[in-house]
Amino acid sequence: MLCLKVEIKEIQKVNLTNPIIIEGFPGVGMIGTISSAYLAEKLGMTLIGYFTSPQFPPVAAIHNFKPMTPMRIYASEKHNLIILFSELVIPADAVYSLSNAVIEFSKKHDAKMIYSLAGIASQTPDDKTYGIPSDDAIAQQLKDKSVELIKEGATQGVSGVLIAECAVQKIPAANLMVQTAAPLDPKASARLLNKLSEIIGTQIDTNELVNDAAKMESKIKETMEKMKSLHKDYKGMEDNPMYA
Repeated sequence: MLCLKVEIKEIQKVNLTNPIIIEGFPGVGMIGTISSAYLAEKLGMTLIGYFTSPQFPPVAAIHNFKPMTPMRIYASEKHNLIILFSELVIPADAVYSLSNAVIEFSKKHDAKMIYSLAGIASQTPDDKTYGIPSDDAIAQQLKDKSVELIKEGATQGVSGVLIAECAVQKIPAANLMVQTAAPLDPKASARLLNKLSEIIGTQIDTNELVNDAAKMESKIKETMEKMKSLHKDYKGMEDNPMYA
């Protein structure tokens, strides 16, 4: 399979010291995208870059009358955070290149930690947060925060490739996940952000995700439906979970 190169274009410099990187890409319940995009907005983060590749569909997202790339990078000097997320499904033959681009980006910025946010498909979702750590020390840190570690199983997509590569390269990282039975799940995303807030020590107001879940879901669904109509990669996305 041809693996086309994914590049990160940085458009603004920021002064960060060993920042935490948080990534969220489309998958079950759109948890990663919803959580990451909401976090970037609520913390008033600055757009500092974007991802580009010949393999990505030629589409632009439009938010608040402004056109922008669907895969964006935000940063906050105040919170020492970098957020990476995508509003478009990652083509299978770009997953490895994208994961490598994220790793190289984290090295360039001397990242302290990489957290991947995602969902787990379940017909009867619980309220737990699940984790996959890159090493034993991070495993203990997650357990101390009441994150249930996944002992056996499999994971795929960008988050799956990323955590495996981080383990090999000894890069501190963890996948944080919540269960969901919905195609779009703002409330589950709020649960995950609440746990993330506890872990990284940054206050995150998730009231809008919880109280206006229907409004948020409608807004996200509209964007995703437009993306689906523009590119075949969105066909059947909701029936192809990233985690099982």
